[in-house]
Amino acid sequence: MSTRCVFRRLLLAPILALTQRAKFFVLSFFLVANTGATTYHFVAIEHLVEQEIGKIVLPQIYERAGIKITIASLPGKRAEFEATSGLRNGEIMRIYSYGEENPTVRRVPTPYYYLQTMAFTKDGAGVSVRSREDLRSYTIAKVRGVKHTNVITEGLRKVSDVSNTVEIMRLLEQGLVDVGLTNTLDGVMTIQQLGLNDISPQGTPLATLNLYHYIHEEHQQLVAIIDEKIRQLRDSGELAIMIAEAENQVMLSYKLNAN
Repeated sequence: MSTRCVFRRLLLAPILALTQRAKFFVLSFFLVANTGATTYHFVAIEHLVEQEIGKIVLPQIYERAGIKITIASLPGKRAEFEATSGLRNGEIMRIYSYGEENPTVRRVPTPYYYLQTMAFTKDGAGVSVRSREDLRSYTIAKVRGVKHTNVITEGLRKVSDVSNTVEIMRLLEQGLVDVGLTNTLDGVMTIQQLGLNDISPQGTPLATLNLYHYIHEEHQQLVAIIDEKIRQLRDSGELAIMIAEAENQVMLSYKLNAN
């Protein structure tokens, strides 16, 4: 065996002896070293509370990994196109089925937030929604391009797509639709922002769904790094603190806009 081969084996031996977890951290170090100087550009869906919370939390997660990102808010369908086509590097948060429908993006396995699909109705209108089947009896408004409300209304005929949650609540207020579908927090904060006192959530969510970060396949080396960081922050309790602070910040912003 040549001297060069012996030297190479001696050099690689410590690395080969590492545990699987240690190997991950070594790999992460080199990946972050290579990506740290790069800024990645993601998209969010505009005018949705959970997305505004994600816009605060996700940059902190990336920052802990030594990576800089930017986030642009777009209409739902436009955000999906830019993320899946590679014009942007991914989306900040979507439900699980988004990854099944879009093979060009990679799901970060660990969710970092969640949403509830909630039915909102006008008080005294006699509308009762306790399950998806109940929706068949009513006219519905939802935000265009939002996956969780697309899923729950699939196959239903009396569904109107609008640009934002404010439009949903206006249609309910005017009696032009029977049900508005959105995330519980998003709907409640929009009602407060508009100063409406005769629109309420039905009480029981139609679904509760985890929200995942998605990264375009061209940058899939980021998936393991960000997944590990989310799990670290979750297990330490720091993620819960980040989320609570972000929720308070967004709620305060909505209150200020209401005034």
